[in-house]
Formats: sequence, C-alpha cells, structure tokens
Amino acid sequence: MARQQPQRRLSGSSDNRLSYEFRVVGGTPSDWHDLYHWYLRLPWWAALGLILLVYLALNAVFGALYAELGGIQNAQPGSFADGFFFSVQTMGTIGYGAMYPTTRLANVLVTAESVVGLLVTALATGMVFVRFSRIRGRVVFSQKVAIAPMDGVPTVQIRVGNARSNRIYDVDLRLSLTRTFRTAEGVTIYRTEECKLVRDRAPTLMQSWMLLHKIDASSPFHGLTPEALKSTDAEVTCSLTGTDDISLQAIHGRYTWEHFDVVWGQRLADVLSEQDGAVVLDLTRFHTLEPTTPTEGFPYP
Repeated sequence: MARQQPQRRLSGSSDNRLSYEFRVVGGTPSDWHDLYHWYLRLPWWAALGLILLVYLALNAVFGALYAELGGIQNAQPGSFADGFFFSVQTMGTIGYGAMYPTTRLANVLVTAESVVGLLVTALATGMVFVRFSRIRGRVVFSQKVAIAPMDGVPTVQIRVGNARSNRIYDVDLRLSLTRTFRTAEGVTIYRTEECKLVRDRAPTLMQSWMLLHKIDASSPFHGLTPEALKSTDAEVTCSLTGTDDISLQAIHGRYTWEHFDVVWGQRLADVLSEQDGAVVLDLTRFHTLEPTTPTEGFPYP
C-alpha cells in the first residue's frame, strides 16, 4: 500500500543522525475515549501531577460554591479559603467538626461532593495501581547491525540482552528489513520483508543473546550492498516478546537501525570467555565490533 513520503529532518544530536517526522493527514482524531491510554503514556511526574491538579481543581470549584452559597458553620461569609478548606475536609472524609453544613442547600452540596470524591478517589487509585503493576521490559539491543562471514556465509549479527537481573522466558524473536521502492507506475511503497533467523525462539533471555540471519538466496539481504541499503533508505527492525519470570507479565522490546547503522565486514565481539575455570560474561563488550578477514564474494564497502 502506498504511503506518503515522510519528511526528513536532522535530529540535532551530536552524530547528526537522521530521524523522521511523520505527518498524518486524514487520520481519526483523538477524543476523550483515548484519555486512559494518553494517561498511561505520561511519565510518572506528570501522572502524579495531573492527579494532584484535578484534586485541587475540584476542591477549588466546591470551595467557591460553599463561599457563594454559604450555610457552613464557623466559616466566614464569602470566604473562598474557608470554603476550600472545608471542601478538602469533606472530600477527604476528615471531618474535624470545626466547620459543618447547617442549611439544606449546603448539605446537598456536601452530598454531591462526597459522591464526586468517592468516584475520583476510586479512579485515581485504579490509575496509580495500573501504573505500578505494569512491567516495562529493559531490553537492550546492540548499537550496530554487523554483517560478517560466519562459516563462509555472510551473516547478519545482532545482540540483544535483558538489562535486569531476572530472566525472560519463552522469547519470540523477529527480524525484518524495510526498504523504499518505486513501482513502474511511479508510486513509492515501503516493503517489509521477514528475515529468517537461525533461532527465532529463546527459552531464556538474560544479559546477552546473539541473533543470526544467514544471507543466502532466500534472504532479503541477498545481493545487497551498503550503497543499495542507502539508496532505498533501508531499516532493520528487531522485536521480541516474552514473559517476565517474576511478574509473569508479557515483555516487549523493539529497536530499529537505519542503513548507516549496518556495519559490513565486522562482527560483534565475544562477551563470553573462560578465566581461571570460570565462565565470564563481559557486558562491557556488548556493543564492541571486531574486524573480520574478507572472504571471496563478500560485499565489503
């Protein structure tokens, strides 16, 4: 399916990496049905600040009503401060007894605020609980995609790991290559092709796991060169799903490399070694690349 060509702009980072700015035309606008998902995407400080802001705003509204309507014993007539503090005591079910409603209208307003306070407390408790109970995976991907000979066959190498000390069980791994093509009719399309992995399932993911894709005749990388990847704005995407062994919740991870992140003729350095009879996992070499010896037919840049 044809898509609008995205506009490119420099991200402003120190390495001048290119990023994409997508503009959606004619999409379905967000409405109040999406407020819950919007809230879950907020950072913690914004989520807690929003709850506090709503709480203060509701008390300000009821405080202004109490000050306007009166009927609160020991509250100064027309005092917003007294009305606000009485509202806080009512919504928080504190009830010091120094101020209390004395008229029917004031009691009706107290009843309405009690109902609103009950609903707001329930919603706030639920939203905070959801954010606390959600488990976000700390999946780490190698900074570069390495393409180097392995057993005489050009092989795509990507390292993935779990930044936490626990395990992720039953991991499913996916690798794809996306390129820009122009059809004979002059339409620009974005074609995504799956890359078959040597092993697309891992029983356990801890600190390090190597993904391998053999570049054979059936591979989307077959016959490609660095120039070909650049000319088609190629992107390599890796995704994984698994189960956190502590919370038993689903864990997701995804990373995309652009064409200039694909390194030819280098391999990811080994992170496992034996020292004094012990197996050592050196995570300082997680992103390290090592040059390889060229082999016949390998497409070095």
